[in-house]
Amino acid sequence: MSANSKTTGLVIESPSIQVQSHWYLIHTKPRQERRALENLERQGYPCYLPMFPVQKIRRATLTTVEESLFPRYLFIKLDLGPQGMDWGPIRSTMGVSRLVRFGLEAAKVDQNIINFLRERETAFREEPTEHFAPGERLTVIDGPFSGLDAVFQIADGEKRVIVLIEMLARQVKVAVAPGSVRKMTAS
Repeated sequence: MSANSKTTGLVIESPSIQVQSHWYLIHTKPRQERRALENLERQGYPCYLPMFPVQKIRRATLTTVEESLFPRYLFIKLDLGPQGMDWGPIRSTMGVSRLVRFGLEAAKVDQNIINFLRERETAFREEPTEHFAPGERLTVIDGPFSGLDAVFQIADGEKRVIVLIEMLARQVKVAVAPGSVRKMTAS
């Protein structure tokens, strides 16, 4: 046994080659984060695209969809060492616009940030972001209450939301389709 190595049980530890991989930032083409992710992963690059659920109104129905936490950006892990993959194919990958740089230096992202985002992503999956927040002021744009102001209370399943509408000098709870209300615009 050499002087530079030591035995611990059945494992022999010796000086190892230091891994030189880091996370970097990719700028994608508009609304092509998933396409870029899929194509980069197909080429063998480890990537991460933080997603979170959000409620949207689609065809007058409240549905939950996944959206990118950072539109037009995703993370890629690249190795600077001699065993690392060539960076050249990245810029010609479908969906990718460019590798984000500051001057000549590629923008590094700390591993702790990636870990934090993964933890937050898990938390967001458990509780989707609401399209409307309780107490938010809305305007009814469709149906018998069209043109009236309302206050959002709660989503009642996928087909209705409960709002408060001022009628006869008091607030009345009314169930309406999510597509029939809009957030009030600041005036």
